[in-house]
Amino acid sequence: MARTLTPATESRQRLLRSDEDLARMPASERIRYRLVTADRRYHANDNISAFVRAGELEELKAEVQAKMQEVLQALVIDTESDHNTNETAKRVAKMYIDEVFRGRFQPMPAVTEFPNVERLNELMIVGPITVRSACSHHMCPIFGRIWIGILPNEHSNLIGLSKYARIADWIMSRPQIQEEAVTMLANELQERVRPDGLALVMEADHFCMHWRGVKDTDTAMTNSVMRGAFLKDANLRREFLSLLSRKQG
Repeated sequence: MARTLTPATESRQRLLRSDEDLARMPASERIRYRLVTADRRYHANDNISAFVRAGELEELKAEVQAKMQEVLQALVIDTESDHNTNETAKRVAKMYIDEVFRGRFQPMPAVTEFPNVERLNELMIVGPITVRSACSHHMCPIFGRIWIGILPNEHSNLIGLSKYARIADWIMSRPQIQEEAVTMLANELQERVRPDGLALVMEADHFCMHWRGVKDTDTAMTNSVMRGAFLKDANLRREFLSLLSRKQG
């Protein structure tokens, strides 16, 4: 007796492609195919490195370069005779994939963790960490600073000072909005360090405001995430914020 397939199974089977079909696709379509068949989200601030195969980032750069060249042409820029824009499409593609959006395409950097042998349980603050990101609404730069407060316990993992900066850079090197970026960073640190309390404050300038729209060069955005003991203990929260204000000063 033939088995009746559910609509979801039928839809998934229609998506299936042979290795030969996949090889003929552009790299962006192959990567998207893997994401869709795995039912994985691929928003601007998601890391998709697990779905990128060896050599495909170079292919992606070539695709972005070709599309960027079309953008320049649509802007009526003569890239052939304009020496300043001859290689602009290539430079932009490399910048997007290898630099400013690398947090989407590169796996989490290696972070060595150590057990809390001495059972440290006092507040420690890391920062300011300088971070750079981009607004996913207009792809304009975001430049900011982050302060991290950690209240460890005997079961916490301790990580090196520079590793906080590496994790922050990995999270921030994606197109996104600041509110979501800080939450994503908090989630990553909570999972790795497992402290009793975690606090983050980020202050940033947004060039989507400075460069366009209202063109206000003085406004910055500050937001925070407080978890665990920092939410429950007002004195701890005040201590963190008071020490942070001294660092800012």
